Amino acid sequence: MSNVSLSTRGSTHVEQNVQTEATRPRQVLLRSGPDCSEKDAEAALVAMHEPSTEKETSIRRTITAQDWNGPEDPENPLNWSTWLRVYHTSVPALLGFLVTLGSSIYTPGVADIMEQFSVSSTVALLGLTVYLVGLACGPVLAAPLSETLGRKAVYITSLPLLAAFTLGAGFSQNFATLVVCRFFAGFFGSPTLAVGAGTNADLWPPVDRAMATVLFLLAPFAGPALGPTIGGYAVQAKGWRWTQWPILFAAGPAFLYSMFMKETYKKIILKNRAKRLGISPPPKTGPTGFGAVRFMLVVLLIRPVSMMFTEPIVGFFSLYIAFNFSVLFGFFDAFPIVFEGVYGFDLGSAGLPWIAVLVGCILAVVTVILTDRVTFRKHHHRSHKEGRGGIVPPEHRLYAAMIGSLGLPIGLFWFAWTSRSDIHWISPVLAAVPFAWGNLCVFASAALYLVDTYGPMTGASAMAANGLARYLSGAAFPLFTIQMYERLGIAWATSLLGFISIGLLPIPWVLFKYGPRIRAMSNYETIKA
Repeated sequence: MSNVSLSTRGSTHVEQNVQTEATRPRQVLLRSGPDCSEKDAEAALVAMHEPSTEKETSIRRTITAQDWNGPEDPENPLNWSTWLRVYHTSVPALLGFLVTLGSSIYTPGVADIMEQFSVSSTVALLGLTVYLVGLACGPVLAAPLSETLGRKAVYITSLPLLAAFTLGAGFSQNFATLVVCRFFAGFFGSPTLAVGAGTNADLWPPVDRAMATVLFLLAPFAGPALGPTIGGYAVQAKGWRWTQWPILFAAGPAFLYSMFMKETYKKIILKNRAKRLGISPPPKTGPTGFGAVRFMLVVLLIRPVSMMFTEPIVGFFSLYIAFNFSVLFGFFDAFPIVFEGVYGFDLGSAGLPWIAVLVGCILAVVTVILTDRVTFRKHHHRSHKEGRGGIVPPEHRLYAAMIGSLGLPIGLFWFAWTSRSDIHWISPVLAAVPFAWGNLCVFASAALYLVDTYGPMTGASAMAANGLARYLSGAAFPLFTIQMYERLGIAWATSLLGFISIGLLPIPWVLFKYGPRIRAMSNYETIKA
């Protein structure tokens, strides 16, 4: 039985008495807002712990919108059931898959686009390049939307806009329209990628975040892997315009699936609670008006660019991951050269080797989860036992990156020197597995390491720097990949990439050994562990 005061307008909380009794209940007085004196508050505290009769107990619960009601607040996403949190993790993963699928599904149609619009291969690849540039710019849109409207609003608005510009790209009657629509499809689709990391942080505590993060990241890595396979058969059967329709076919069910989401962002949940109960909303902790715009620009653009050049951790990891992504997107040109040019695959079959990339990504998920359970969790539990509150040096997030760094050059050199007509095609296909495995291992570890090192706000800037670097470099690389392979040949062009990957390989190892010393010299607040 409960009794709640409804005259709470303007107060910061409401107080609710919940009674359990074996006899007739007595009347319970609820107080809230400015009428409540210090003596009333003291009496309420006594009432919380002291039942009024032997057969009656009274529990007083404070409901506020200033913060969570306590560690067990049912509206806190961390307290939701496991399956509910899994569902809310799966939504940004599914949408991230669709957005990244849109990048690579375009590439099998390049030859048809060249013919229809009378452009060169380099110009035709601009449809891929501008899409990736859009992905790099999208977080500038995502952050203010997420701050003012919440995570769910970003997902609900982003997907229809992505679908609209994808539709425009599919019906384009000239190349300029195609390029413009592709850019805006990437731009409006990318907020799902930017906000997805925040959703995971809302749903999962740090000790569980590695598993949630790597499973979420699998989806946007699977998109580029499956795009050439789907697009290849679509173009072979129907022409280049059909590279756009599969995204639309999947967008409808994905949109319906996402409609059942609840808001996960704390600030918006508390604001909605205040509105529902008629109590004071949570205090505004950031700048407003033009100051808010300036703050977003600093966090998402100015600070990330600055951190790339002033923070060794951010700069070197951004360089490493940008290179890995460049090679991945360069493979959109290299795979057709090898599997169509050397082995004579048709357009549809030439996309099938990308399944090896997907297999490598799945193996990376297993690797990250296993290393997390064997290493990070052990240190986390030890930290609790020693009274350090579960704080773990972020370098323990780097085991998967150190292991995965070995897979990148192995895969590249393997691919380089077995892509010959006298060697079976399965060999260069299998070479893609260690490369993809190492790529995702490095990226997932870096994402966890940066956020653990810098905390949520500065960590968001560090990840924004990483995103800018990887998508802008990935956008540029395919524009000269064909020329590089034509001049150097398959073996030496890929070997050049392999030598660069060897040069970058020590980065996670050096950070593991010297990370605490480097963190101590940072210009920003970093974790003290």
